[in-house]
Amino acid sequence: MAEILLLALVLGLSAGLAPGPLLALVIAETLRHDVAAGIRVAIVPLVTDLPLIALTLLLLAQLAELQLVLGAISVVGGVVLLLMGYEVLRSPGIVVDPGPDVSVRPPTSLVRGALANLLSPHPYLFWISVGGPLMLKAMAVAVALPVLFVLIFYACLVGSKILLAVMVGRSKALLSGRALTYGFRLVGVLLCLLALGLFSDGLGLLGSIGQGAIGSDILPAKA
Repeated sequence: MAEILLLALVLGLSAGLAPGPLLALVIAETLRHDVAAGIRVAIVPLVTDLPLIALTLLLLAQLAELQLVLGAISVVGGVVLLLMGYEVLRSPGIVVDPGPDVSVRPPTSLVRGALANLLSPHPYLFWISVGGPLMLKAMAVAVALPVLFVLIFYACLVGSKILLAVMVGRSKALLSGRALTYGFRLVGVLLCLLALGLFSDGLGLLGSIGQGAIGSDILPAKA
């Protein structure tokens, strides 16, 4: 149980701080308008991701007995996290173009953030290949554990983006500081380590199927 909650915390922080369209938009809206605009973008996943989580769980629940499929999904999840980690590690940081100063108009930060999140493949890939299988694993331990997983994950994901928006609002020099660069490198390493864990789970499921098939060939047929 503690392992699953720790994974929710690490994955949430990693997803929240990994450079990407939504994080760039959080910073851009903060620079263009104010901290409140950046926060509106930061809370977008709370609005857009819930239907995706429900659909993912519904789909994976139908496949819960198919270890071959779940093993393959876990391996794909490992690839997704490994690629995300690699992208973060090789990223020079966040390049933000705040655009023209349109602060006199009512900011449409929430709509812009929702579009950016819905059109990004990352949430879909994450919940289908990483988050969904982990929630099924949590459900096997305790019924309430998936709920705790989601709460911790989004508290860390949204909270980290809000914190970054507040810090950028107070000091724009943060964007060129070494601390942010080192933070991104740490996120990249964590994602790669988590990828190894998913590879292990997936290969374990696929290996158990292979052993079962071999065992069935070795056992003599009943008369």
